[in-house]
Amino acid sequence: MIDIKLLRENPDLVKENIKKKFQDNKLSLVDEVLDLDIKNRQAKLNGDELRAKRKNLSNEIGSLMREGKKDEAQNIKLEVQKINQQLEENEALENKYSEEINTKMMKIPNIMHKSVPIGEDDSKNVEIKKYGEQVVPDYEIPFHGEILENLGGLDLDSARRVAGNGFYYLIGDIARLHSAVLTYARDFMINKGFTYCIPPYMIRSDVVTGVMSFEEMDAMMYKIEGEDLYLIGTSEHSMIGKFKDQILKKENLPYTMTSYSPCFRKEKGAHGIEERGIYRIHQFEKQEMIVVCEPEDSWNWYDKMWSYTVELFKSMDVPVRTLECCSGDLADLKAKSCDIEAWSPRQQKYFEVGSCSNLTDAQSRRLSIRVKGEKQNYLPHTLNNTVVAPPRMLIAIIENNYQADGSIKIPEVLRPYMGGLEKITKQK
Repeated sequence: MIDIKLLRENPDLVKENIKKKFQDNKLSLVDEVLDLDIKNRQAKLNGDELRAKRKNLSNEIGSLMREGKKDEAQNIKLEVQKINQQLEENEALENKYSEEINTKMMKIPNIMHKSVPIGEDDSKNVEIKKYGEQVVPDYEIPFHGEILENLGGLDLDSARRVAGNGFYYLIGDIARLHSAVLTYARDFMINKGFTYCIPPYMIRSDVVTGVMSFEEMDAMMYKIEGEDLYLIGTSEHSMIGKFKDQILKKENLPYTMTSYSPCFRKEKGAHGIEERGIYRIHQFEKQEMIVVCEPEDSWNWYDKMWSYTVELFKSMDVPVRTLECCSGDLADLKAKSCDIEAWSPRQQKYFEVGSCSNLTDAQSRRLSIRVKGEKQNYLPHTLNNTVVAPPRMLIAIIENNYQADGSIKIPEVLRPYMGGLEKITKQK
């Protein structure tokens, strides 16, 4: 959510930002907020005047009572009662205007960084750089679901009977590889100086609306029936929510945390062969990183964070590339974002395995996170980045390490987490 002062002082800038995101249907929100803001400030002014008048009359009542002029004092008491009624009505009006302003402001996208490329959708995202050699072997690489099933490591049929489409059983060494990736990623981030945390897997609605837009909430989140709780779609949400309504000490910044969690997403619109298997699913596990920092440090952290993910993938011999997300592919709270994509030798193209975002002060404002300053409190910046999401990471590992005999070579950095195992082969 942007600062309403920015909207008051430079509404054209806000409208231009909306246009660059190809959300012209939201342009009217700017004028609606400005109109409500004028009414709200007038209501607050009326309230201040009524309270001042009531105070003066109350003082006058005291003087009249001391002088024994009870009848005159009684008449003024009646006037005070009328003012109290007016104040009650006025405060209801203030609350109404404030709620309407807040609802509309939550729909207005964050101001994008000037470097964000302009484009309607993810087809206009811009490649930044490739890392690692794109190897395509001279033998066929089957679909990842087929590879995993042949190795006895994946059971989709049983999962469908138990939970429906979008779920899976990982079994044996494949399940072990899945856990190995998570454990290695955890240690990798701890060695980068991040504090490890396991957060709540459910969050309340006021946290959900604090960390994402209404559109994302509807498309992603599973609601717990009969309770004000949602299953998290990423641990970033509960990690940032940890700081809700807090005044942070300047000397404690930055907060750098890495978290493990299962994640749950509706994943609307999944279709096609690449959406089967374990690529687009309702349940997965992930290692995430978040930073809460000084505003002037956030862009340095942004570059550090995505580079950590690139470094992690390179250490597992998985070629990757980074993509700059264009304006139309940028979620409303994000000021800038880049995707990390892994090389698929089977498809001979890259596919998304993670995303790094700087949300500047949008989440802090929504969640009332403040830093205690010398003169006044101010908003910190928040950032998040995927360290690794193993189901997709498994696809990258098995395709880039698939051998002609159908086995999977385990990357060296993961072998200590696999009891020294070097290969995954079909079990008899």
